[in-house]
Amino acid sequence: MNLEQKASLLSGRDFWSTKPVGEIPSAVLSDGPHGVRRQTGEADHVGIHDSLPATCFPPAVAVGSSWDPAVAGRLAAAVAREARALDVQVSLGPGVNIKRSPLCGRNFEYYSEDPLLTGVLATAHVKALQSEGVGASVKHFAANNQETGRMRVSAEIDERTLREIYLPAFERVVKQARPATVMAAYNKVNGVYASQHPWLLTRVLREEWGFDGVIVSDWGAVNNRVAALKAGLDLEMPGNPGNDAQIVQAVLDGQLDEADVDRSVARVREMVGRWRPAPAEFDADAHHALARELAADCAVLLKNTDAVLPIGPDARTIAVVGPFATEPRFQGGGSSHVNPTRVDIPLEEIRKLAGDRTVTTDPEGADLAIVFAGLADLDESEGYDRGTIELPGEQVELIRATASVARHTVVVLSNGGVVSLEGWHDEVDAILEGWLLGQAGGGALADLLFGVVSPSGRLAETIPLRLQDTPSYLNFPGEQDVVRYGEGVMVGYRYHETVDRPVRYPFGHGLAYTAFAVSDLTVEVTGSSTAHASVKVANTGGRYGKHVVQLYISTQAGPVRRPVRELRAFTKVALEPGQATTVTFDLDTRAFAYWDVAEGRWLVAPGSYAIQIGENASRIVAEETVELAGEVILKQLSLDSSVGDWFAHPVVGPMLMGHIAATMTPEQQAQAAEHADMLRMIESLPMYQFISPMGVQIPAETVQEMIELSRQGS
Repeated sequence: MNLEQKASLLSGRDFWSTKPVGEIPSAVLSDGPHGVRRQTGEADHVGIHDSLPATCFPPAVAVGSSWDPAVAGRLAAAVAREARALDVQVSLGPGVNIKRSPLCGRNFEYYSEDPLLTGVLATAHVKALQSEGVGASVKHFAANNQETGRMRVSAEIDERTLREIYLPAFERVVKQARPATVMAAYNKVNGVYASQHPWLLTRVLREEWGFDGVIVSDWGAVNNRVAALKAGLDLEMPGNPGNDAQIVQAVLDGQLDEADVDRSVARVREMVGRWRPAPAEFDADAHHALARELAADCAVLLKNTDAVLPIGPDARTIAVVGPFATEPRFQGGGSSHVNPTRVDIPLEEIRKLAGDRTVTTDPEGADLAIVFAGLADLDESEGYDRGTIELPGEQVELIRATASVARHTVVVLSNGGVVSLEGWHDEVDAILEGWLLGQAGGGALADLLFGVVSPSGRLAETIPLRLQDTPSYLNFPGEQDVVRYGEGVMVGYRYHETVDRPVRYPFGHGLAYTAFAVSDLTVEVTGSSTAHASVKVANTGGRYGKHVVQLYISTQAGPVRRPVRELRAFTKVALEPGQATTVTFDLDTRAFAYWDVAEGRWLVAPGSYAIQIGENASRIVAEETVELAGEVILKQLSLDSSVGDWFAHPVVGPMLMGHIAATMTPEQQAQAAEHADMLRMIESLPMYQFISPMGVQIPAETVQEMIELSRQGS
């Protein structure tokens, strides 16, 4: 290929496909991840034009609450089969951005507020999708946590927060699943556009994590094509002939090395050649049934006073009210909007399972009233954020009016982001958080209401009492095109648990139609920074169900402030009544580590670590504490180092004390011992002030000797 052909290969032919160049064929990239949004002809990327019919599976907001990688994997495998049938080579997903604020308009496309839960589910998605021959595009890299000003806003984040919260899900997917592509985000990160960010795209993604696939831009995200190529971005989407010409000119002018172009060409060429799955067909009815099965594992039973659910034989007359009972909301708006093959209507599905019961729309001679409430399509979408977490006023009025006349009231919610339950929560008997469950959600909800399936979802994000209680409240969505991540690592439950802030329902909460108990937690230290844990789980109730075992680690070891606890492992188990099983967890170094900004790497500090089994992030039901040797970091000292650092050094500190003591009379030593707290007043001083002519007298050669010892010890 000549230079012009090389440059042309690095941008799209149109909105959805790459250019065919010579013997290199075109590849189709299509929106996902919970269904195939295949547009043909004159198409756009915001959903104005229709797409071909495809199964709309549960979006990520629902899959996150399944806490089950098998759900994520089965969904992705089905999406891949449909992609093959619709001639799609790369599915744009999954979205693994962290839910920093409940107001983010695109939260329905993301899994969780926790990087481990997000990373495990996304890894399962990518592995399953690619096992069927369709490439994945993990997005949006990185710190794309809001829609307000998304094309220009700069996310100002310290490195520890990036490494511990916003990058780990990407890291896990890249290292464990090797996705075909990673999609660069619209926003800036610390002042530099993500699409032309050398530290993100080359140093971290490629050099540290070993990513060898294609880095593709989000659609229209390239601000400076030459800078983006230099930074490591390979493929610009959609096509832009003017930017192709810029690449050519930059090489001719000596501003760009043609070797950089060649590297990106090789990656795009490899992607197009590798991800060319054989055509396939899919059974729309079978996929709809699968969508219904998966959706039932995702809904979360928040409240169930006096076991009003599942609907029992005493409920002879059932009232079903609310607009979403007949016009269900089952997916979000924007680029991931799927044209479903069919849609289950909740009211119709309830009637199918009601048998000889009477189903009415009048909550007043009803034994049980079911209110379908939530957010409308326009309340949340790609492109803009929400301004509130409150339900629309008419929805609240409907719930309260129904509860005032019905014998028992159940609320079923349909929403892509967290909504407030205040103002009506205490007036109803049960709440089933359905999120957005895809095209078969109506049938899945009916299955849950009548007990065909026991609910097993757990919250993947905290439901606060007030928006003001959320950690990003004062900083989201920023101002003047800058958003400061001032809460640092204290995102979601990490913040609520650390500051002991009450919430309506904590991360990890969820009820079932049976009961579970955990016992016999044992923890074995297997190395200086690793451990093995096991715990027994039993179904102590009267029916089959699934339980999520959540393992948290709590520590204050190390020089940084740490959340009171962090999720470090989880698994979902299915048990018959009376059945028990033992689950095990191998806790590696990362389970105990923090990102040390001074060392520029992960470290495990020596100290105590509590291994906790939580019913949720707030309620711990079993705990064992272990001591880890960790890694002792000896600071290299200089005259600019603080006096406190000098005294704290395990080698130099005693020497320094000895030299000081040698210059003091017995009376002075006695006075120093009596006023030991005086050291706290001077420990923040730089050492050069402490040993100044007006301070402690220590020979210069002795000071230099101690500095050299600190360097050798490090």
